[in-house]
Amino acid sequence: MQRYFFAAAKADKNTMKKVLIITYYWPPTGGSGVQRWVKFSKYLPEYGWQPIIYTPENPEQLAYDESLLQEIPSETQVLKTRIFEPYSIYRKLFQRKNTDGKQKEVNPINKGKKSFVQKLSLWIRSNFFIPDPRCMWVGPSVRFLQNYLKEHPVDLIVSTGPPHSMHLIARRLASKTGLPWIADFRDPWTKMFYFKHLMLSPFVRRAHERLEKKVLDDATTVVAVSPLVADEFREMTSTPVELITNGYDEDDFTASMDKQQDQKFSIVHTGLFAADGNPNSLWKALEDICIEDNQFALDLQIRLSGKTDAEVIDSISLKNHLVDNGYLSHTEVLKEMKSASILILPLRKEPEYRATLPGKLFEYLASRRPIIGIGQKDGAMAQILRETGAGKVFEWNERTELRNYIWDCYQEFKRGELKAQTHDIERYSRRSIAVAMAAVFERIAGAGSKQD
Repeated sequence: MQRYFFAAAKADKNTMKKVLIITYYWPPTGGSGVQRWVKFSKYLPEYGWQPIIYTPENPEQLAYDESLLQEIPSETQVLKTRIFEPYSIYRKLFQRKNTDGKQKEVNPINKGKKSFVQKLSLWIRSNFFIPDPRCMWVGPSVRFLQNYLKEHPVDLIVSTGPPHSMHLIARRLASKTGLPWIADFRDPWTKMFYFKHLMLSPFVRRAHERLEKKVLDDATTVVAVSPLVADEFREMTSTPVELITNGYDEDDFTASMDKQQDQKFSIVHTGLFAADGNPNSLWKALEDICIEDNQFALDLQIRLSGKTDAEVIDSISLKNHLVDNGYLSHTEVLKEMKSASILILPLRKEPEYRATLPGKLFEYLASRRPIIGIGQKDGAMAQILRETGAGKVFEWNERTELRNYIWDCYQEFKRGELKAQTHDIERYSRRSIAVAMAAVFERIAGAGSKQD
């Protein structure tokens, strides 16, 4: 079944150029993967580009956030077709659940110890569905979009992944139509931190590498969200590579949604919290201070908002200080950030994660609360925290250093002086980033496709 969904458009929509955006994630699906192109779709019309979204009608929704529907502007057109994917079967077999039915692991792919059934499920998922379980949507999508574009021409194609099947749809469509195409990588492909955990056969590993190379080489332009990932892509292809990071939306941080800082000394984490990024040194440092200072113990609160691995919860001995909010809407998450004393941003304990810039980093910056980063000090996140003065990065084993820094922050909190010395973050606003993306659109739309 194929269906068109058109929102009411502004009267001057015909003066805009049109961009077809191929994405698996779209509201009311929630989570970090959806927000990048929702926000681009919000601001691109200001710069002469009308977004046309192509997305599954029936995607698997691991998170649901109806509030994101309010972000979609009236001129955005949304096309939907049904997708067949065996992913739900895989999830049922592969993911363990708690007694309340909730998923136990945020990302079980790189979980260390797996049962036989989990290993078998992962092997099937990795070796039979290339590049990912959405691959069966590629052929039907190309046929549907070819027919659609005959009557509804566009100036440009954008694919955003993962899942990287979106890039395969765009690659075929660009080849058949001659349209210029931007491959937007929110995460790397073969250099993604969990890629090495996929139990790939040598043949399938080479297939991924070939597909990645074809996407990089055949795209008119490649976009990366991290400077280190952009550098990696530049070493792999002669295709122009642009750096356009994620960001924060000024509208999300208006005075109307401001929330006073908590009376508690609150340590806040938002978003996915995976076991392979569990900052045990942080929990131990907090425990040390609680033992040493009774008032600190009375004031401390640890708040988690988002999907958190059971292993992380189990490792926190200060259970009477812990508030696990679970998954919250984006609006509620922003309020959590604004009310925090300190925001924590632990990276995953994988060497590849050095290149990663988590999307929540930019909203953390806009919250103007001190940030404790935990991960590689020479990584992309650490560089931004240093440049903006928004916080400090610690290695995973720096328990004493963490303890001293938190104690200093607590003293400032008691004096009513705790705040981040954040500066020069305007370049990461969603509007500024939309300006940069629109400039790339204009350049390549004017130049035509790579084939031209």
